[in-house]
Amino acid sequence: MLTLQRLVDLGYDHRAIGREIAAERWRRHGRRTVAVHTGDLCDLAHRWRAVWEVAERAALLDGVTALQAAGLTGFSEPILHVSVPRNARCPVAEGVRTHRVSRGPGERHGTGLPRTGVELAAVRAAHWAVSDRQAALLLCLVVQQRLTTGARLLAAAQTAPGRRRRAFVRQVALDVSDGAHSLGELDFARLCRRYGIPAPERQVVRTTPAGRVYLDVRWAGSRLVVEIDGAGHRVGLAVTHDNLRQNDIVLGDDRVLRIDLVGMRLFESAFMRQVKQGLGAALGCV
Repeated sequence: MLTLQRLVDLGYDHRAIGREIAAERWRRHGRRTVAVHTGDLCDLAHRWRAVWEVAERAALLDGVTALQAAGLTGFSEPILHVSVPRNARCPVAEGVRTHRVSRGPGERHGTGLPRTGVELAAVRAAHWAVSDRQAALLLCLVVQQRLTTGARLLAAAQTAPGRRRRAFVRQVALDVSDGAHSLGELDFARLCRRYGIPAPERQVVRTTPAGRVYLDVRWAGSRLVVEIDGAGHRVGLAVTHDNLRQNDIVLGDDRVLRIDLVGMRLFESAFMRQVKQGLGAALGCV
């Protein structure tokens, strides 16, 4: 697949190109793009087409599309996203959403397929997402799939401008990176007051067959425990250690509810309803 200008540079005039298309040996895919075959386009070809059709010299794949080009899996998006400088004039391309942005130095990642780097693309994808839930999912996926680190994502979230959900994106980036201002036991105690739940004890020490463990929060006399999981609980063998620890606690007759930080940002009322229900059941109130 080539641009019309590239075909001209290779010695084909417009009439020659027209004859190949009329004979159904080649196929047009927009104003500027020609496939020298009539088959379906692969994902890579669609991405090149998006850049060429919008602005060959100025457009970069961005947002979700740039993340997919960098290796993101487990997320589908029918629209291709490209960004151009804020004052750029460019045509509308079928199947492509063009975003006008303020370009910074070094925004293009490497050579080859023109795209923004993972961290900036992830932050922009979160701002352009259709919901907070989708925004949080994208920010989590890029770290979980090791396309970047939590620290680098957080740095991008703190510096990259965005028109929508700025505070939310920065807070989720903090949660994903286990930043110092992520939701913790003190914040959870404030949520308990907001939802009319008695204040719990924090960092309660229990002795299990594996030794001494510290429980994030527990209510005296109820045997209800809430464990608040940051990003570190999903790294390496942390999940296995958490499972062993939780099993020991449950076998000791405590009940354990788990809340992840990003989940709390998205489903605060649902999680706190579960806490209230669990505490009522533990106290024999329901």
